[in-house]
Amino acid sequence: MAIEVFNRYENKYLMDTKAFYTIYNRLLEYMEMDAYNKNEQFYSISNIYFDTEHDSLIRNSLAKPKYREKLRIRAYGVPDADAKVYLELKKKVFGLVNKRRTALKLNESYDFVRTKVEPELQPYMNKQVIQEIKYFLGRYDLEPKVYLAYDRIAMFCKNNRDLRITFDTNIRSRRYDLKLESGDHGEQLMGRGQWLMEVKAEKTIPLWLSRLLSEHEMFRTGFSKYGNEYKKMKNEQLTGERIPL
Repeated sequence: MAIEVFNRYENKYLMDTKAFYTIYNRLLEYMEMDAYNKNEQFYSISNIYFDTEHDSLIRNSLAKPKYREKLRIRAYGVPDADAKVYLELKKKVFGLVNKRRTALKLNESYDFVRTKVEPELQPYMNKQVIQEIKYFLGRYDLEPKVYLAYDRIAMFCKNNRDLRITFDTNIRSRRYDLKLESGDHGEQLMGRGQWLMEVKAEKTIPLWLSRLLSEHEMFRTGFSKYGNEYKKMKNEQLTGERIPL
């Protein structure tokens, strides 16, 4: 069964392709590939993020308060209308990320967010998470705002499955055709050959990883996919030009 509740710290690092391969090859000494990365191939993740009419959730998040929250539908690849996806409620409190998600069919997830009426409980759903999302939906009037997709390589530590590292590239977004089943096309959010590495751990990272990051001068960044897409969109509205990040 897929894990549906996460509590962990997430640190992010930006790098170019050369740095990616250097770090990736070093990590293979300590880590192994996620099952989705069969034959060292990418797998794709697609998301629909929800927000209020005036984007209050992402604007609040960009202000970097001690508490922030967001809601999204996540799928692996491009789902069919009746495929199972995840409806996820993600919160960050004093740097600790709490993610709670439940499996739903795609149309069930759309209907739940739109009507705020919980779906009829099915064996594949997490009842507790459904109730928490229902409470969240009662506090906001949400609508789909942005589509975000990316290609991912994921790794787990060989002797500690709580440590997970992901590499995302080809991050693309759109503010039209806001349906996951409409395909994974969109405008590039980062420059060609750029990668976003995320180090996810329940506790502190191991000493070997700290040394590796220091050796290769990897420094943490506050990069948020949704946050950077929103800033890019607002800048383009002001200037009338497309601005690469």
